[in-house]
Parts: sequence; C-alpha cells; structure tokens
Amino acid sequence: MAVSADHIRDKLTTELGAAHVDVEDTTSNRCATSFKVLVVSPQFEGKPLLQRHRMVNTCLAEELKEIHAFEQKTLTPEQWDKLKLQ
Repeated sequence: MAVSADHIRDKLTTELGAAHVDVEDTTSNRCATSFKVLVVSPQFEGKPLLQRHRMVNTCLAEELKEIHAFEQKTLTPEQWDKLKLQ
C-alpha cells in the first residue's frame, strides 16, 4: 500500500474530527517514506500531548507500518487560533 498525503489528511479529518490538517510529504529529503503533520482537533481538548499523539498513531496504525519517519504536532482549536495570531 502506498501511503499518500491526501489519504493521511482525509483519514485524520474524518476519524479525529479535525478542524485543520496539514500534511507534508518529506520523503524526497530522506531515504524512505516520511511525513510531517499538523492536526487541529477539538477531540484534543483536555488531553496531554502523549495522549493526543497516541490518538493520531491509533488512527494511522495501518499506514504507520509503511512509513519510515513520522513527525506530528497536535493542537486544540484554541491553541491553533493563538498560534495563528503570532
């Protein structure tokens, strides 16, 4: 299975109810498939960073079997709004 940025974006948006998802395919910079994602979801409210990352990892469990490197940033909508104002 070839994992694409669009597939990752669609799955995170659907399964985590994400308000915003950025997916960057960083494969060309590395020796194997790699992605960098930013996920903004109200489901992250009140959850520590580790739990948010586990939610993303659980959502993409099958895809992560095919991905060599995966970098993620997880924010609540409130955190995202504050970041955009900076």
